[in-house]
Amino acid sequence: MNAVIKSLLLAAAIAIAGAAAAEDLIVNFRNAPLAENPSAPPMSAQIDRDLRQVRNYPEQPPVIPHKIEGYQITSNFNKCLTCHARAATGESQAPMVSVTHFIDREGQILASVSPRRYFCNQCHVPQYPVESPVENTFIDIDRLLAAKPR
Repeated sequence: MNAVIKSLLLAAAIAIAGAAAAEDLIVNFRNAPLAENPSAPPMSAQIDRDLRQVRNYPEQPPVIPHKIEGYQITSNFNKCLTCHARAATGESQAPMVSVTHFIDREGQILASVSPRRYFCNQCHVPQYPVESPVENTFIDIDRLLAAKPR
């Protein structure tokens, strides 16, 4: 057998072994073989504490600290703005939508929320009381700077 064929056979064997190992990892994570489509586990209830959470880095969009199940956000109506619009915050006591949401892509300041910032769930998400499926090694910048020798 010539060297080219041996190299191709070796590469194929490595690819097959790697795919099998990858499938084992996926099977372990999914708890089902790849060819099956198991039902998703039930969703846990959203956290509904209404307390602002600390942000992990500058410019992080704040998370939603309350339930939003059933909230309607369409091009004609945004349920979030019934409490977070500037005119509604006096009564609702909710934080007003950031002023950055009133700037369009050309930098023009608008009288109402910019269409590119209108669909809140693009950036803001509710929280769920679940364990992380993978280890999180994120270090907040303040902790990082405090640990840095001077």
